Amino acid sequence: MSTDRPAAGLRIAADIGGTFTDIACLSPDGTLSTCKLPSTPDDYGRAILEGIRTIAADLGVDLDSFDEVLHASTIATNAILEGKGAVTALVTTEGFRDVLELRRIRVPRLYEPLYQKPAPLVPRRRRFEITERMDSRGEVVTALDVAALQALAAQLAASDVAAVAVCFLHSYVNATHETQAAEILRAALPGRFLSISHEVLPEIREYERTSTTVVNAYVGPLVSQYLTALQKRLKDSGITGRLLMMQSSGGTLDVERVIAMPATVIESGPAAGVVGAARLGTHAGYGDLITFDMGGTTAKASLIESGRLVATDEYEVGGGISLSSALAKGGGYALKLPVIDVSEVGAGGGSIVHIDRGGALKVGPESAGASPGPACYGAGGTEPTVTDANVVLGYLNPRALAGGTVPIDAALSREALSERIAIPLGRDLLETAYGVYCLANSVMTRAVKAVSTYRGRDPRDFTLFAFGGNGGIHAAALAADLGMTRVLVPPAAGVFSAVGLLLADFEVAHAAAWLKPLCDDDAPALGTRFAELEHKVLEEMGRSEHIVLGWRAALRYAGQGFELPVDVPRGALNAAVLAQVRAAFEAAHRRSYGHALPGERIDFVSLRVVGTLPPSGGGAAGGGVAGAARTAGLRVRRRSQAPLAGVRTAYFGKEWGLMPVPVMERWELTADPRLGPLIIEEYEGTTVVPPQATACLDAHGNIVISL
Repeated sequence: MSTDRPAAGLRIAADIGGTFTDIACLSPDGTLSTCKLPSTPDDYGRAILEGIRTIAADLGVDLDSFDEVLHASTIATNAILEGKGAVTALVTTEGFRDVLELRRIRVPRLYEPLYQKPAPLVPRRRRFEITERMDSRGEVVTALDVAALQALAAQLAASDVAAVAVCFLHSYVNATHETQAAEILRAALPGRFLSISHEVLPEIREYERTSTTVVNAYVGPLVSQYLTALQKRLKDSGITGRLLMMQSSGGTLDVERVIAMPATVIESGPAAGVVGAARLGTHAGYGDLITFDMGGTTAKASLIESGRLVATDEYEVGGGISLSSALAKGGGYALKLPVIDVSEVGAGGGSIVHIDRGGALKVGPESAGASPGPACYGAGGTEPTVTDANVVLGYLNPRALAGGTVPIDAALSREALSERIAIPLGRDLLETAYGVYCLANSVMTRAVKAVSTYRGRDPRDFTLFAFGGNGGIHAAALAADLGMTRVLVPPAAGVFSAVGLLLADFEVAHAAAWLKPLCDDDAPALGTRFAELEHKVLEEMGRSEHIVLGWRAALRYAGQGFELPVDVPRGALNAAVLAQVRAAFEAAHRRSYGHALPGERIDFVSLRVVGTLPPSGGGAAGGGVAGAARTAGLRVRRRSQAPLAGVRTAYFGKEWGLMPVPVMERWELTADPRLGPLIIEEYEGTTVVPPQATACLDAHGNIVISL
C-alpha cells in the first residue's frame, strides 16, 4: 500500500462532536476554509457530507477535488460510556475466566468503601475457558483442546454474539494456540468480529491485555459498520479521496486498518486538537502549553512540554473521567495502547444544569447534545445548559451563532434557567447564571489538574491554549482560577480539532514483548528484533523517502511492577548505545519518581517501532501545505456573517456587575494590548476577555489574553 501524498490538492477534515460537526479544508495556497453545523446523531455521516458539500460550494470545486478526507470521531468512546457496544464473548485459558472481574485492586475513590467498579464489558455467562497452556518462555505445557474449541465455535455461531475476543496465557511469547483458535473461529463465525490478543497487544500483563482485546472487540462491529457506511456514502456522492482516521496516539491511519483495530481510535477526537496545538503553538513560540478543549459535551485537557506531546499507554476509559493517572486507577476499562495523555470531564456547552437531591447546584455530566440541544436553540430542549447560562450573562450572541446558521432565542434561556434553577434556589437570575459559569469552570479544573498538578507540574508555568466551540468563553476565567497568566486562542479555534487533523502525520506502529535484561551481549539480538518490527512498519506503509522511523522501549528496574518508555537510538546497537538507553531510563525514572537506582539491573519489557509520514509529502519537518501552516500559522478564509452589535451588556459577577462590553472580530485586534472587557465573535466561536485582562493579536493570528 503506497502512502506518498499528492504534491498538491485539497485535504478536508471532519470532527464529530456531541453537539457540532466541524469541517476544515486546507487549500494548496495554505488557506483554511471552515464549516460548523449541528451533528446528526441518527446518522453522523449526513452532517459530514453536508459540511463537505458546503466547503466545496464555497471554493467552487467539485466533490472529487478532495485528495484526502480525514476524520475524527468519539463513536468508539461513546459506545463504551453508554454501554452500547457489541454483544461480545471472551475465549480464554482455563482458570482465567474472571480476569476482567478481578482487574487491579486499586479503586479511584479512597473514602467510598461501597464503591462498585463498572461491570465488565463481557458478562461471566459469555466468558469461556479452553484447555491450553503456554509457560512464560513460550513452551507448550498443555496442548490446545481443538475439539472443545470447535464445539464452542458452533455454540457461538448459534448465539447472538457479534464479536469474540481471544486471550490465552503468554501468547505474547508464543501465539501458536491463539493462531489456531483464530482459524477455527473465523471458519465457524464468518462475518463476526474477532479480536486476537497477540494481534492487538503482544505484551505482558493478563488483565491489561485481556481488557484491551475485549475493548477492541466490544467497539469493533459498531466502528466497522460506521466507517464502511461512511466510505460508501462518500464514494456514492463523488468524493473519491482517500479516507484516513485519527488514532488516539496522534497520527492518522487508513480506514481499513482502523476497521481491523478499532481500539486505536478510542480517543480519536481529543487527540486531533492536541496535535494541532503542539504544531502551531510551538511554532508561534509557546513551547509549554496546557490545551483546553471545551466542546458541547465534554472538556478535555492535555500537556505539551517543550513542544512535545505527552503520551501514555496506561489509559482508562469509561470511569467518569477518562485519564491516565498513577493516582486514580480502577475506575474504568484498561486500554494499554499508545494514547495522547488527555483527561476528559463531562462539562461542555450542552451540559445540563440541575439541582441535586441535596439542593446543590450541579453541572453535567448529562448533555442536551445536538438534539434537542440547549433551550436557546428552540428545538424542544427545556433543560437549562451551560450555553443557556452564557446567553443570559451576555457572553454569547443573543440572536445567532456560527455566522447566523444557528438561531438563538435568549428568552428561552432566561425562562429555562429561571424556572428550573433560579426560582427554586431563591436566587437572582444573573447571579444564578454566573454561578453556573463558575461551577462549570470548577468542574473543568479537574481535567487541567489531572494533566498538570497530578503529574508534578505547576500550571502557572504554562500557557493555556484554548479551543473548541466554548473554549474561548471559559478560558480566561479558568486560567485565573488556576493562577495562570496567559491564554492563547488560535485562529479557527471553534473547529480546531478538525484543523489538527490536517496537520497530523500518517502513523503506523508495531510492538513486541522483549523480556530480557539490558545487557551488552544482547545488543545484536535486540537490533535484529527492532529491524524485524521496522520491516513490518515499512511493509504496511509502503516505501517512501519521507517516512521517519523511531524506536522505543519500555524498561523497568528488576523487580518493579511497571515500566517507563524511552527512546532508543535507531541503527546499530552496541555497548555505547545501550549506555545511552540506561541513562535515558534513569533520567525518566528520576523525573517520574524523584530518584534513580544507579547500578541496579534494568530489564526490557517491550519494544515498539513507529513510522510517521508528514502530510502532503515533504520532509521530516512536514512539507507541502501542512508544513507551511505549521510554520507560518493559519490563514483562515473569513465567512460572511451578520454585522456585530458594537456593544453588548454582559455580567461579570458581583465585583463588576453588568457592564457595556465592546463586541468585535479577531482582525480588529492589533499587536497593542487592549484592556477588557471584550467579546470577540467569529464564525467558529466566541472569546470572552474579562475586566482587567488585556488582549492582543500576535504575528501568527492568535488572540493572546494576559491576566
